[in-house]
Amino acid sequence: MTRSWISDTPDEVEHPPVPLGLNEMTVPRAAILLSLGTALVLLLSTIWLGWAAWHFNANLEASFGPATEAPSIDGRWTWEVDLLFDTCSPREDDWTWPDNLAEQDGVFLYPGELRCDWEHQGDGDRASVVIYNRGNESLNLVLEIQGGDVIFSATDETGDVLNLEGSESRIVEIELLDDVSESDITISVSHLTVVDAEVLLDVQIFKGTEERDIHINDNDRIEVHYIVWNADTEEKLDEGDLLVTAGDDPAYIYGFGWSAIGLDINNDRGLIPGIDTGTAHTTLLPPPIAYGNSDGHELQDAWLRFELKVVRAPIS
Repeated sequence: MTRSWISDTPDEVEHPPVPLGLNEMTVPRAAILLSLGTALVLLLSTIWLGWAAWHFNANLEASFGPATEAPSIDGRWTWEVDLLFDTCSPREDDWTWPDNLAEQDGVFLYPGELRCDWEHQGDGDRASVVIYNRGNESLNLVLEIQGGDVIFSATDETGDVLNLEGSESRIVEIELLDDVSESDITISVSHLTVVDAEVLLDVQIFKGTEERDIHINDNDRIEVHYIVWNADTEEKLDEGDLLVTAGDDPAYIYGFGWSAIGLDINNDRGLIPGIDTGTAHTTLLPPPIAYGNSDGHELQDAWLRFELKVVRAPIS
């Protein structure tokens, strides 16, 4: 008996076998050829990109000279930065403060980066930041304040650019924009063309107990009472009263005028007899901003600690 689902055609005719050569070999061979072609294209592309990069770098060096490298000494960049106040310590507690600052054998003033405290007396208060070039090469440096409420007075911005000759030191003024209770900032000083070459200064800012209305700024002519000690021996060297122009005053050692920045006084300006409203603070001056450039001076290698108090301030 036949059924509709039973075929009279032999199975080999109705369902012919697929040739093994096509089923198992043709596809792998095509994949191998495609992979070899892709590898060849990648190799040629790599060679072309390498040649293009070499050619571009050669043209760049021909136009501007070889790539700039930031100068370093014994694994450190050749510049240092600190706050002029005598309130500094190791930035990350990774080095020890020298027992005798003047007797250090190395090129650098400090064994490492610094962290300093700034006690302010109100909105508009100022402080002095020092940048030292300890190498013989000139430097183009970018200064940047990371954190809020503080700017560089010279630019009214959080950034500035300096050019320092070999072994030169420069002091810049920073200004507080708000009457903050407590704040932390970082001042970075980096090489102009080598961004990763930077030296950091951490500053903790906090409000003092003697808030005043008038803050001594660059070019203010004031009268101060001063006491100066040898920072290592604690020997008192001198004491007296002087008229000084805050900031760069050529009549004195470089750091003395800048030590007056940040003093404060009330609106009486010290002109009313019997009323004393001026503030005092202490600064630390390494030799480069003290007598370090005075060959043969008895204090040429000495670190100086100044206590300054503003006695009278200008009318204007």
